[in-house]
Amino acid sequence: MRASELSYIDRAKVERRLKSRIILNKIAKSIFFLATSFGIFVLAVLLIRIFSQGIGYINIDFLTNRLSTDPEKAGILGAILGTVWLMIVVAPVTMILGIGTAVYLELYVKKGKISSFIQTNISNLAGVPSIVYGILGMTVFVRALDLGNIVLAGGLTMSLLILPITIVATQEALRAVPSHLAEASYGMGATKWQTIQRIILPAALPSILTGAILALSRAIGETAPLVVIGIPALLIPLPGSIFDKFTVLPVQIYYWTLDSSLVAEYANLAAATIIVLLVVLLLLNLTAIIIRNKFQRSY
Repeated sequence: MRASELSYIDRAKVERRLKSRIILNKIAKSIFFLATSFGIFVLAVLLIRIFSQGIGYINIDFLTNRLSTDPEKAGILGAILGTVWLMIVVAPVTMILGIGTAVYLELYVKKGKISSFIQTNISNLAGVPSIVYGILGMTVFVRALDLGNIVLAGGLTMSLLILPITIVATQEALRAVPSHLAEASYGMGATKWQTIQRIILPAALPSILTGAILALSRAIGETAPLVVIGIPALLIPLPGSIFDKFTVLPVQIYYWTLDSSLVAEYANLAAATIIVLLVVLLLLNLTAIIIRNKFQRSY
């Protein structure tokens, strides 16, 4: 820069603006640090309290005993089996309907007002409170179809809950696939379905699996929809199929927390169940990471 150009620069004004920007940057950094620290502090307090109350109650008897009105004999085997059976229904229904709908909306439907209307409503459904899906499940599956509060009704209700999340996540994964891959496939003479099956879906699979497993994690941790459809507070028989009555870990935590006002020991049982649920969620997310990394190395 020449001397004549430098003469037009007000150094004092530049320095004042620079100082103000540096101060604003430090203030923003401090705010973000405090927000992060507060979140970590609250999480740490919660985990410490849960583990201090519940870790001593986790043993083989607690994991293998059935539910009981006696806190000393109560176990969560029925809730664990109920959670497994619920996922057996939720996983295939959500994966098939969610991925199929996303592929159709993203790769087949022509862009226009109708498709935009459908897309907007799917995105809005992802933010609907979970208890609304419980009311819908009670109306359609429990009463209209007369299924009762069995595993199948609960699984279909939870599938409705996470279906919009799965659709949106799958659509984002499909959009992230580079367009030149599909164009090269078409140039080699492949049909649209061959391109989707062999090029687009394999490339998008890591992100699709990540979104689907995170959606399943939400389903495992939900309580309100299952309470609305009438999941029993105390279930003696163990569920053996999707047509049996059941309970799940979050519902058991909810009812034991309510009962802790009468019997203090139930609070410890609820804390122990929370630890088991956290372990299940961590294992599920770890599985998602392993699967995603495996496919990312392949593509």
